[in-house]
Amino acid sequence: MSQELPEWVDVGAASDLATRPLQQVLLGGRVRIALSCVDGVFSAISGVCNHVGGPLGEGRLEGEYVVCPWHYWKFHRTTGSGEPGYETDCVPAHEVKVLDDRVLVASKPRSARHKGKHAPHPLAREVVRTEGPVRVLGISTTAMTEGNPRYSTSDDLLDAALAGAHDLGCDTQLIRMRDLSFRACEGYYSKSARACTWPCSITQMDPQDQMDRVYEAVVHWADVIIVSTPIRWGNASSLYYKMVERMNCIQNQETIADRHLMKHKVAGFIITGGQDNIQAVAGQMMGFFGEIGCQFPQFPYIAHSRGWSAEDMENNQRFVQRSEVLHDGARSLVARCIEMSKLMLGGQITSVPPSRGGRKAHDIGMTAAVKEPPGDPRTVRIHEGP
Repeated sequence: MSQELPEWVDVGAASDLATRPLQQVLLGGRVRIALSCVDGVFSAISGVCNHVGGPLGEGRLEGEYVVCPWHYWKFHRTTGSGEPGYETDCVPAHEVKVLDDRVLVASKPRSARHKGKHAPHPLAREVVRTEGPVRVLGISTTAMTEGNPRYSTSDDLLDAALAGAHDLGCDTQLIRMRDLSFRACEGYYSKSARACTWPCSITQMDPQDQMDRVYEAVVHWADVIIVSTPIRWGNASSLYYKMVERMNCIQNQETIADRHLMKHKVAGFIITGGQDNIQAVAGQMMGFFGEIGCQFPQFPYIAHSRGWSAEDMENNQRFVQRSEVLHDGARSLVARCIEMSKLMLGGQITSVPPSRGGRKAHDIGMTAAVKEPPGDPRTVRIHEGP
């Protein structure tokens, strides 16, 4: 049973604490406080953000507001109220006094926490498949100059796959990543696993970011996902990696919330290029899409490359354009994916809840190995406070 805190808690020497405009301190080693100092005057508010619990004391000051380092929510450093327009979103504020160069913070807040009502993002709704034919999504990750289209071997074969799916009675949709304006991943996961949210933090904060179209299609619409990429220096395209880095928020729901967003999804891949390394490219793509929950048919990718020595790209393009074998291969790939999807949607392949053991971020007792010395605030199990 935890010991009750005294009325006033000594958090350190004023001369030391005044050297930083904002910092996190702990009351009794348990309660996080964001302590600020402006012109020698100290203020204290709860160190726990109303949004998803970000550490306010590790943020920054912007005028009179403490800015959360995770998603940039703002709270007045003295009153704890939200920024203009969000004043009802309050975190608790604490009295502060200085005696004999010691900063004392009241253990009990003078105001209460209040979380304003925020409508959930449309993508946050429950994932429910509506009735209808198998839905096939094609995603092109080929970049090219806007307004000056060119022939793309991977796009050509993706078009053939989607045409084949249409002929089999499926609904189809094509997303060309080059047509979307979306920001690169900004590393919220690097701040904390809990800072990487679903939907993506960028999507929630930036209504102009068009990655929401990919999330809607991949999570809520598609049964089959066919991703095409060119080979760039032995890897998938930079546009592919920009996309999948933003999809870490899907996988992270497994890690932090044990929430399985990708149910009954089948993935297949089309890989083409003037250079080689097809198997490594396919391995990365299968590794990523497998980890977010996709299944694969037999022979889950088709590919074409003329190898390291062939720099005559115009001949490579003509070969793919004229190759009935490759176009048949694309149609066969999507047909295999559709048949796998029908088995899954029909219940012939049962879902077994995955054990955490051996999967990403499973607990292997690493805490003890990396634990800082006792009393270090970085390792204390924090009480979230009032």
